[in-house]
Amino acid sequence: MLRQTSPNQKTQLYVLEQFVLHQGPQGPAVHEWIQNRWLPAHPGPALVLDAVVAAQMPQVATLRGYGSVAEWLESRVEPPATADASVTLLEPTSYSPELELGGGEKGRIFEMRLYHSPSWPQLELLHERFAGPEIGIFHRLGIRPVLYSSTLAGRHLPNLVYVTPFADLGERERAWGAFMADPEWHRVRAESIERGGQISQWMEITLWRAAGYSPVR
Repeated sequence: MLRQTSPNQKTQLYVLEQFVLHQGPQGPAVHEWIQNRWLPAHPGPALVLDAVVAAQMPQVATLRGYGSVAEWLESRVEPPATADASVTLLEPTSYSPELELGGGEKGRIFEMRLYHSPSWPQLELLHERFAGPEIGIFHRLGIRPVLYSSTLAGRHLPNLVYVTPFADLGERERAWGAFMADPEWHRVRAESIERGGQISQWMEITLWRAAGYSPVR
């Protein structure tokens, strides 16, 4: 398996927990559990999200970084028995920023993208493209992800998962519209395909809104 983490990074593992809810009182109960039990169980930046567009709704997700798998397991708090929960372990890439407290206005939109690669060598080429020209294009056009990672344990391996905040859906549409029309991006993508084929075979997109009490927002 690829090892993308930089030894200088404090965070070696991000844990994404997703809770598919039943309609009714389950949502408030899960949020109460997150606020009163999950957040106090471990220090450091954490992101709490409500689904805006996802395959299953309503849905709540949490994302938090840890120094190791052992650190996560030692601080893990069992979710409410009524919550349909899934866990994904994410390894931050060497070019990923650290998740930081605050960051924007409450209620900001977060887009989570999963890019599936046909093979591990092609995923490595995808990471090289992101770490090279693609992030520069992103930043020039106002797309500034707060996390880049690969799934260690979860669905659709191998893949790259990254999370990008936007002030609102309008800002998201404008930024991606500019990206898709950008001449440099078209050149970079063509060079990438020539070198390694379709290194990103398909993608999954979900949209989330930061909860009002989320430490990262």
